[in-house]
Amino acid sequence: METTIPNRNPLGYAPIGQLMRKFSIPSIITLIVTYLYNIVDQIFIGQGVGYLGNAATNVIFPLTVAIAVLLGDGGAAFMNLNLGQGNKTEASKSAGNVATVTVVSALALTIICIIFLKPLCGLLGATADSIQYSLDYGLIIILGFPFTNFATSVSSLIRADGSPRYSMAVMLSGAITNTILDPLFIFGFGWGVKGAAWATVIGQAISAVLCVSYFSRFRYIDFSSESLKVKWNALKKMFLLGISSFITQIAVVIVTSANNIALTTYGAQSVYGADIPLAALGITMKVNQILMGFCIGIAAGCAPIISFNCGAQQVKRVKQTILYGAGVSVLIMALATICYEVFPLYIVKIFGTERELYMRFAVKTFRIYLCLAVFNGFQVCIAIFFQALGKPLQAMLVSVSRQVVFYIPVMLLLSSLMGVEGILWAGPAGDALTFILVLPLILFQFKKFKEMEG
Repeated sequence: METTIPNRNPLGYAPIGQLMRKFSIPSIITLIVTYLYNIVDQIFIGQGVGYLGNAATNVIFPLTVAIAVLLGDGGAAFMNLNLGQGNKTEASKSAGNVATVTVVSALALTIICIIFLKPLCGLLGATADSIQYSLDYGLIIILGFPFTNFATSVSSLIRADGSPRYSMAVMLSGAITNTILDPLFIFGFGWGVKGAAWATVIGQAISAVLCVSYFSRFRYIDFSSESLKVKWNALKKMFLLGISSFITQIAVVIVTSANNIALTTYGAQSVYGADIPLAALGITMKVNQILMGFCIGIAAGCAPIISFNCGAQQVKRVKQTILYGAGVSVLIMALATICYEVFPLYIVKIFGTERELYMRFAVKTFRIYLCLAVFNGFQVCIAIFFQALGKPLQAMLVSVSRQVVFYIPVMLLLSSLMGVEGILWAGPAGDALTFILVLPLILFQFKKFKEMEG
């Protein structure tokens, strides 16, 4: 348990580097662990079922977290902005509202997805060969939505409350459970993708239980049963603050759907067939997601520091946090880009050794699609920083730019001209165009900081 000076929040006075280590390291571990829920499934399914099983998990996974991050990230920003302003009463509304709306929305989403599971799988690009895997995996994963969403949203609040280590423990416990149960269920019991799904859901349920236990130990807000009553004015503000995270996740679903349809359409017209491109790009994006987890974790760790000091009008501390966070993220993704270009075959083999045609396309996918991944960390960090500053419009613009504004139109154009390889080249094109948009936005914000300092 972290210790603090009574009635003083260290976000307002502790050294920025020390705070970044305290909040970002657990945030990174939390995110990596969250992604491991899926990446471990991919590894075990690839070894035990094959690339068609992996294609199925790529179809279902993006549906799980959009509403959770809307509420969790929005609630966390709302909490810290108000704590920085000294408004503890308003900040206390975040936890109960997030908990109530997360549970209700997750149950509604579960029912809707169960009813429309087959058309959803088709919409998201499941092929005739992988549709049964998608249905088997998807139904079980959908039953776990309430656990997934509750753990994801509340862990953000726990981190914002100054307990990043507990937030990390919430996700770590679930991931360890998932990792242990995956080989047992897939290989030992012979359940295939169903086993991977059950392992994931059980791990998420454990994480959710740990989140519930934290509600009696909030440090900087006063939580009671009264807090569970929805306060619409507070909820509206949280929605605005979390909208960029929501759009980012929805954009993942939109891009996944557009990608999968294009991959299966143009893949079928190539020597690779429909399923090889679908599985290869899915693996590529999952690996990059792990590396991006470091960048998002850094930014998520910086977010409460930025929000609190923004509310307290400590501009110098806000600027310092943004510069440190963005700089480290760019360095991480620069090293990742080098690995993608130099060692793609070794990365692909982690997920199973398939026939030579698949391996060749997977290596090509890494080298082309991620050749400008160095820009990814910068863009994601800036979106989270704008969110933490209480600037939802800028955060939303940055979040949606790469995935929807640039990537999809470029992908549609290049695939029509180049076939399946055009989809791969759309990745670096989207990265470059997004960087050109985002850089002036953050430079303008720093100009405003300078004016505020006088």
